[in-house]
Amino acid sequence: MIVRSLLLSSVAGVLLASAASAQTADPRSSLSPGLRDAGQAASGLELEHSLEPAPGFFDPEAIFAPPVRRPQGEATASAPASAEPPARPRYSPLALANSDMAVSDGRLFVGSFHGFNAYDLKAGAAPELVMSVVCPGGQGDVSIHGDLLFMSVEQNRARLDCGTAEAEGEVNPERFRGIRIFDISDLNAPRQIAAVQTCRGSHTHTQVPHPTDPNILYIYNSATSGVRKSEELGICSDGQPGDNPETALYSIDVIKVPLDAPEQAAIVSRPRIFADRATGAIAGLWRGGAAGIASQRTAQTNHCHDITVYPELNLAAGACSGNGILLDISSPEQPGRISELFDADMAYWHSATFNDAGDRVVFTDEWGGGTSARCRAEDPATWGANLIATIENRQLKGQTFFKLPASQAASENCVAHNGNLIPVPGRDLMVQAWYQGGVSVMDFTDPARPMEIAYFDRGPLDAERLMVGGAWSAYWFNGRIYASEIARGLDVLKLVPGEHLSAAEIAAAESVRLETVNPQTQTRIVWPDSPDVAQAYLDQLVRSGAVDAALATRVGSAVEGWRAGQGGADAAALSQALATAAGDAGGRDKARLTALAELFARRAA
Repeated sequence: MIVRSLLLSSVAGVLLASAASAQTADPRSSLSPGLRDAGQAASGLELEHSLEPAPGFFDPEAIFAPPVRRPQGEATASAPASAEPPARPRYSPLALANSDMAVSDGRLFVGSFHGFNAYDLKAGAAPELVMSVVCPGGQGDVSIHGDLLFMSVEQNRARLDCGTAEAEGEVNPERFRGIRIFDISDLNAPRQIAAVQTCRGSHTHTQVPHPTDPNILYIYNSATSGVRKSEELGICSDGQPGDNPETALYSIDVIKVPLDAPEQAAIVSRPRIFADRATGAIAGLWRGGAAGIASQRTAQTNHCHDITVYPELNLAAGACSGNGILLDISSPEQPGRISELFDADMAYWHSATFNDAGDRVVFTDEWGGGTSARCRAEDPATWGANLIATIENRQLKGQTFFKLPASQAASENCVAHNGNLIPVPGRDLMVQAWYQGGVSVMDFTDPARPMEIAYFDRGPLDAERLMVGGAWSAYWFNGRIYASEIARGLDVLKLVPGEHLSAAEIAAAESVRLETVNPQTQTRIVWPDSPDVAQAYLDQLVRSGAVDAALATRVGSAVEGWRAGQGGADAAALSQALATAAGDAGGRDKARLTALAELFARRAA
């Protein structure tokens, strides 16, 4: 097992928290509270639209306030002996919370523990709600393929028929936990056409296309909860592999979906991707427990929380509770682990995002489970953060951490969460949700020196009491950032030029348009040849001092001529000059100069 050479020990992380995480001058650290009127702070981002939750998907009583944990030994008042038992809460935790998102055919689909909603996206206008489906059961993560919507269902309360009455009891034939499949060809009449039952439900899922057959789609199902009784689902049994080699723990589900008959979707394998390579032992990775100098409590690797695939590279990155792993998915039904990473500063490996080149992965750590305040001034700078790893010879190598560089209040749940790439050519940029820490844009072009270049944040829901809210996911979809706010609804943000990002870089990112985006299924970014793309590279080269003034002036003049509709008379000579400069450059600047040279070579052709 590969272990990162610790750049900061856990104890050092505690000592450095004030310097690395708590910038008291940062306006985010002192925003006023409120549900609809909380204070706001932004840099490099502008809130374009904010939509309240869809009708039927909000109730102030449903906002989850985790119970207060009293210090050990502190006495609590006991109820009188004659008191009635406390009334059952009207809502289960997060019952109406927004969750993950996908976009397809100009529509944004927002998952929820209560079902899902769809919005029409129109340039410059606020998203318009066009569909709501009530189908409780959590977690409600969604993905789209054509006219099919897939939804993760995890909780015991969920019913096969999407009913709102809970499926009660230890065994219930009406219970559903797994992957629902909806036909959404008619948004006025969506219908569930399949429901694939799984042993541990579905916390998240990932679409994996068949490498040669467009009629076959695979779903990698990541399940995190307890194993169902075999009396309810016969393929299931619990226990550690030493006692039960058929245990439903220590595996993922691979579901095969024939797209011409999606109602026949079924589990085709449950690969043991955590097995020891030498012995074949099923439980071959991190066993969990206290680790590191500060005895950080870490999770056992018996499941994945999230798997992100990059089909063009036949790779998947799994954030698998106690480890980050790299999978070969050239045979989608039997993915095989090729590398794994452990780090004592990672409590719970939550999600993974490749850069576009596929030689880096950002792993997030959901320390505290997402319902705790983990961005306070006293919290370690390396806990609940992003771990950036490089891929060298198909092996993961941990580099460093990035954590939100502004302290948050003790009443704000905050930790690293879901995000995806912003397609700026020449850079590795990731937008990311931090729950009530807001939305942050990280530049990890240099994996050893990540930095924040933009943010948007609100104050807490409540000044004194921790009430769970904030951005669950923040994704770049075709020119805008959409953030699903757990309690407040849906935010639409746009990038604005500033010190760290030029207008041309933003325009180049906005020029990338995709019909469908499922963030856990990454595809290669392709930029059109345009003046904005050329100017974006030039802005980066000037910013880093990698191009001399004379060559920068030549390129700038050529770009302006291109915008004005002039021909590329000097394009061939300019391409050669840039290629020559690339020969003397190194690192990312060499790649930028080469890309710019190739762009002008195509313009000259």
